[in-house]
Amino acid sequence: MTESFWIDILSGANRTWVAALLRSVLWCLAPVYALITTLRNLFFDTGILSVNRVDAPVISIGNITTGGTGKTPTVAWIVKALQDRGHSPGIVSRGYRTLDGAENDEKRLLDQMFPDVPHQQHRKRFEAAQSVLKHPCHFVVLDDGFQHRKLHRDLNIVLIDTLNPFGYGHLLPRGLLRERLTGLQRADVVLLTRCDLVGAETLAQIKQQVRKQTQAEILETEFRATGLVNSNGVKQRLEYASEYRLCAFCGIGNPNSFRRTL
Repeated sequence: MTESFWIDILSGANRTWVAALLRSVLWCLAPVYALITTLRNLFFDTGILSVNRVDAPVISIGNITTGGTGKTPTVAWIVKALQDRGHSPGIVSRGYRTLDGAENDEKRLLDQMFPDVPHQQHRKRFEAAQSVLKHPCHFVVLDDGFQHRKLHRDLNIVLIDTLNPFGYGHLLPRGLLRERLTGLQRADVVLLTRCDLVGAETLAQIKQQVRKQTQAEILETEFRATGLVNSNGVKQRLEYASEYRLCAFCGIGNPNSFRRTL
């Protein structure tokens, strides 16, 4: 079964009796997931589970839903901003969906963009951060770290995709929410992404829902295509594409946003 099949199930786009049955099963499983995540957060909040610090400020880029919210370009933007200010950042990530057991496509992309920036992928982010800091790093940028609470962070940036802000309104596996929306209380900054692809009314409703959970700064962002880059790193203006018939494909967490950009 493809990912699009499950998205049609979770979103309600598939209205067949089989889809309804699957949604019912997933709905029954969601309370179990809710209990696990709630207890886990409680244990961290009360100190039952410990939080580890490293010898550098940690900036976490994360989200509250599964799927693509724009974390990779945001990580790249943060790394570039730190470099422009004279700092030496390092990157730490989990490494989901590795291609060959060593690196996933996000790491390969970031390594191509920042060949001199140390980047460690490991399930245990604290150990990965310690490894990164063996290099002369002033900051650690933690990719997809909002739910990884074992590593202390000095700035929690949470991304919310305006095209699907709250994961169809349900926790996993019935929806795409990784935790309850109350988790946004841990955020220092909420970054609304792809704001150019929704209307002003929808944007206002999302902000209102977020504001019910947190007093964190809410910022609007969008991803703009600025040019074309081929496999050899040669850059061209966007107008270059108008001279050819093209075939497009993508392998990102939110393919709908890619279609909208095209």
